[in-house]
Amino acid sequence: MTAQMKLGAFLWATGHHIAAWRHPKAHVTAGIDIDHYIQLARMAEAAKFDMIFCEDAAGLREANVGIASQTSRSIGFEPISLLSALAAQTSRIGLVSTASTSYNEPYGLARTFLSLDHLSGGRAGWNLVTSASPIEAANFGATGLKPHADRYERAREFAEVVNQLWSGNPGSGHEGQSFSVRDPLDLPRSPQGAPVMVQAGASDVGRDLAARTADVVFTAAQTFEEAKAFYDDLKGRMAAYGREPDDIKIMPGVAPVVAETETEAREKFEELQALIPDDVGVALLSSYLSISDLWRYPIDGPLPELPESEGMKSRQALVVEQSRRDGLSIRQLARHFAGARGHWRIVGTAVQVADELQARFEGGAADGFNVMPSYFPGELDAFAKLVVPELQRRGLFRKEYEGPTLREHLGLKRPA
Repeated sequence: MTAQMKLGAFLWATGHHIAAWRHPKAHVTAGIDIDHYIQLARMAEAAKFDMIFCEDAAGLREANVGIASQTSRSIGFEPISLLSALAAQTSRIGLVSTASTSYNEPYGLARTFLSLDHLSGGRAGWNLVTSASPIEAANFGATGLKPHADRYERAREFAEVVNQLWSGNPGSGHEGQSFSVRDPLDLPRSPQGAPVMVQAGASDVGRDLAARTADVVFTAAQTFEEAKAFYDDLKGRMAAYGREPDDIKIMPGVAPVVAETETEAREKFEELQALIPDDVGVALLSSYLSISDLWRYPIDGPLPELPESEGMKSRQALVVEQSRRDGLSIRQLARHFAGARGHWRIVGTAVQVADELQARFEGGAADGFNVMPSYFPGELDAFAKLVVPELQRRGLFRKEYEGPTLREHLGLKRPA
């Protein structure tokens, strides 16, 4: 049987394009409409996606509230609460949410996700992040963003404690540098052994943490070469932790704009791009580069030399590399970045999109993809109706779920 790729549906209120909320077919109040999310979850489940994924940040993403209010990501539910509601409205699709190791405690987080896992019949997953925004830090009484290395050391111990609690056999508890946990959880083990552990860090220390603990890794890569290098590097690190390469599924983000004809797809994409105000695009770029004064540089000039960031190191490196490789001005880079926040973008027909996905999948650069529709519900519907059947026709994607749990969908071992 031909190997089959994994697919996640990355949900984000009105859509992943920064100007999605301005699109005439977008649902503007999507962020606070539970019926909207139920529609998307059922749409993804009908198409046999492995999971839906909800990102989170404990604060506004942009320091300028006026700018934040002009983006597609300014309003949204707390994601674990949302997924608990969606668990009752679906039966098979996986339910994955972000939660930060910087602003939570292991016992409470482990209990919350294990509860979601039982409520859903074994479909829960936790996307571990360390949080890279000074805005989030300020919301929790912190004096500033902790250094990157310190955040990841806390994350390493945090993941260790959570996995110990999920194992159902915590022994004598945990006493460590950052955490002290005495008692086991007041729940039995997960129906799937343990909730699925997801990570997205691509820095060197992030890759090591993923190789040690992750089941799924989300990543961003523009080119096949970037995707392949990341894939080979991460899989190559796993032996040091007694793990097999197939114990992790690597799922790069992809932002498709798909239509019946290439001309129609291009028109859809250009319509979205025309909706981006320059100040919003530059503000988004600034937040990912961890630089607050990008506006003082000529917008039609090159990206300046940037100091090393304590924020999202891997994303900063990706953006800088693209600006240098493609010779993009700040304006051009901001407009490109606003469409998918540095993730891979494909514009074309179902056959063209499937060709691109197949090339990376069969070329050993991905085990699947985290699909990031430009606006909802239209682009998720287009992917489900056009691309998924084409992948199924090629034998590259399932027609029925393998079992009831997320681990079964992903082909992951049940934890001992």
